[in-house]
Amino acid sequence: MLVTTRSRAAKLGAFVAGAALLLSACGGGGGNSAVQTGQAFADCDKNPNTCNSAQADQLTQGGDVTYAIEKNVPNWNVTSAEGNVFETGMVTKGILPYTFYATPDLKPVLNKDFVESAELTNPTTIVYKINPKAVWSDGTPLSADDFIYNWKVQNGKDCPDCTPADTSGYDQLASVVGSDGGKTVTATLSTPFTDWKKLWGSSGAMYPAHLAKQHGDTNTPAGLASSYKWFGTTVPTWTGGPWKISKFVNNQSITEVPNEKYWGEKPKLNSVIFRVITDATQEPTALQNNEVQVIYPQPQVDLINQVKNMPNISSFIGLGLTWEHFDFNLKSPALGDKTLRQALYTAINRKDMIAKTVGQFTNKVEPLNNHNFMPQQQGYKDVVSSTGQGSGDIEKAKKMLTDAGYKLANNQLSDPSGKAIPELRIRYTVGNQIRQNECELFAQTAAQLGVKVKVQSTDDLGQTTTSGDYDVIVFAWVSSPFPFGGAKQLWGTGQGSNYGKYTSKQVDDLMAQANAETDQTKAADLLNQADQIMTNDAYVLPLYQKPTFIASSDKIANIRNNSTLDGPVYNMQEWGIRK
Repeated sequence: MLVTTRSRAAKLGAFVAGAALLLSACGGGGGNSAVQTGQAFADCDKNPNTCNSAQADQLTQGGDVTYAIEKNVPNWNVTSAEGNVFETGMVTKGILPYTFYATPDLKPVLNKDFVESAELTNPTTIVYKINPKAVWSDGTPLSADDFIYNWKVQNGKDCPDCTPADTSGYDQLASVVGSDGGKTVTATLSTPFTDWKKLWGSSGAMYPAHLAKQHGDTNTPAGLASSYKWFGTTVPTWTGGPWKISKFVNNQSITEVPNEKYWGEKPKLNSVIFRVITDATQEPTALQNNEVQVIYPQPQVDLINQVKNMPNISSFIGLGLTWEHFDFNLKSPALGDKTLRQALYTAINRKDMIAKTVGQFTNKVEPLNNHNFMPQQQGYKDVVSSTGQGSGDIEKAKKMLTDAGYKLANNQLSDPSGKAIPELRIRYTVGNQIRQNECELFAQTAAQLGVKVKVQSTDDLGQTTTSGDYDVIVFAWVSSPFPFGGAKQLWGTGQGSNYGKYTSKQVDDLMAQANAETDQTKAADLLNQADQIMTNDAYVLPLYQKPTFIASSDKIANIRNNSTLDGPVYNMQEWGIRK
């Protein structure tokens, strides 16, 4: 959903789901902190949306902030399956207009700079009023044309070759029509869509229709695909947000400066530089040397311990809508058998894995037992424990295999036909020690069942997942506050983010019912029914709600943790240097 993460889908070795997994907030805070150092973030557990605040008269005009990101941006189209990566979402957050975004308390909020109002006038009609001042940087007004183009390339029908990260909701739109000179948009759904606020939201933000028309006939499938690809391969020189990209140095940095044509409140800073540091272990050094002033890495034990002792640096650990998981590639021949998948996941000991990884720096993390809801959210239900998956029960796993006709001899498992189970490859994002440890623990566990597993890293998570170049993989989904459309994106048959190619008509039908149910309680029940079936099929094993970690110079005001797909950059135009 952008993620992937994004942890970073995002897309962080994470992907943004919906272009990030879209999860429903139930209120309350944005998570608990087991580690908080310095004073800037001292209030973030209690007041996640306002901690580290400063008024405009307390800030200097100008200044530069360098923000470390862990991946390069090889694809600029964050709504596409390949570009749906958390870092891409962060870099493009300041240039793409969107209807709703997620705040640190995990709630969806209307982006009034772009749309003055968005109302569900009946169960199948949404009316948007575009801010009359909203324009692209070349002066072209933001209009219904932009809604229509971004609908067509994401609905899975008008452009079969577009490969969007998410079609949910867009595929339920029967029509999108403009009026009032294109400043009013009426979107009509064929059936009610529970998560209607996700449409054209920060998880699948707007690309300019007038530029798309210059790179393909947007009335034809081929033209739509051509323009959609162009947005992915071309560094944006345009913007529809408070920032614009002034410089891109491949594999090094992206520099953004204020958009002088922006109609809303202008940024205080002169620039924000996103510096690419693919080796997370180098981020504390860069922070200490003032080469960067903000880091938002996936937390690692040594990394957090290094930051703790730095003067004039504050840090914070929170829990939100990002979650770690193992995924099987169901196109791998050996993994087509459900019993083998169930046995491998049953043998995995999640509590032990947590204790040996993230449990070394926070005591708040527990095994996650749902694929769509976090424990802080309404709708959360344990659908995993009853299956035994993640329990670490090796003997039960062996019995499941032998009962199904598998044989274990000389540390080699053979299937019921007598064929040896081939070596599997498990992959993780390069430089991520926790992920490497998780993969090695998986391999050690699988060896006890007679399954050899080779641990391999990847430096391009998006390409690895979309091409299916793995048997098992570990990454995180970075979520937004809507569960129902996100579930379809991740688990629906043929969906762009369903990388492991799971398919179940029963699950598809239940998710479709949940997507069209206006009663949130009933919708959650339907989604949990679908989740129980998918869990039984042993496709994805949730590991834990992933801690997020931010560390920043005390000089920077109005920056704070945001454990959703929007990340700390959700309010980048408000950042400033304290006087």
